[in-house]
Order: sequence, then C-alpha cells, then structure tokens
Amino acid sequence: IDQFTGDKRKKLEEIRALIRENAPEASEKISWNMPTFFLNGNLVHFAMNKAHLGFYPTPSGIEHFEKELKDYRHSRGAIQFPLDKPLPKDLIAAIVQFRVAENTKKKNARCCEGSGRFYYIMKGWPAFSFYRRKGF
Repeated sequence: IDQFTGDKRKKLEEIRALIRENAPEASEKISWNMPTFFLNGNLVHFAMNKAHLGFYPTPSGIEHFEKELKDYRHSRGAIQFPLDKPLPKDLIAAIVQFRVAENTKKKNARCCEGSGRFYYIMKGWPAFSFYRRKGF
C-alpha cells in the first residue's frame, strides 16, 4: 500500500479498512505478494493493478455472489473493480462476512484433524476407543 499514491492508495486503504471492519479477528500478512487477511486460513487477498483493484475471495466467495458480480469482470478466483468507479462497499462487506463464516465453519469441522481422529470420528469407526485410550 505504501508504494502507491493518490487515488490508488486511497482505494487500497478503503478496501483494507472495509475488510478489517468486517473481519476484526483476522490477522494481516503478505501472501502471494499481496496483502492478505488470514482467519483459520486465507480469507481474502487484494492487489492494485494497472486499471483495476483485484479482490481475491477464493472461488467459493465468487460462486456464492455470482448474481451480484454480473456488473464486474471476474473469474473463478478474482474480481476486478475498475479504478474509475467507487468500490461496492456493501458487496465487499457481504463477501468478507461470507468468507469469515465459511472459514469459521471450516475450523470447527477440523476439531480433531491432525491427530488421526478426524477420519474415524466422521466415519464412526469402532476403533476410535483405541485412540482415546492411547491419548490421541
């Protein structure tokens, strides 16, 4: 953000503040050379391009808001907001809130992943008691 000036910098600061407002628990980092908000995984990325502001809410964020995105160029994982038009704040806020809910749900589904128990709990495998006795 610091490398830009004028209107481009204002747009970057505006989208950053909007994301922060709708995902206050998320941390910020640089991922794929873009500012990224992280909450139980990558939440959204954004980046300035020559003629547009790129917003990257993952494919699920785009699929869920397909109708609302009809006025914007977009692909499976990216949305292009033209620099000569105001940012669609309500749409961005809704997408961020959707992604927060999605990543929170994903975190809760992973309660036991990594210990080997996740698969067995989900499948109801009878050997789960073996893992419980062993302290996994």
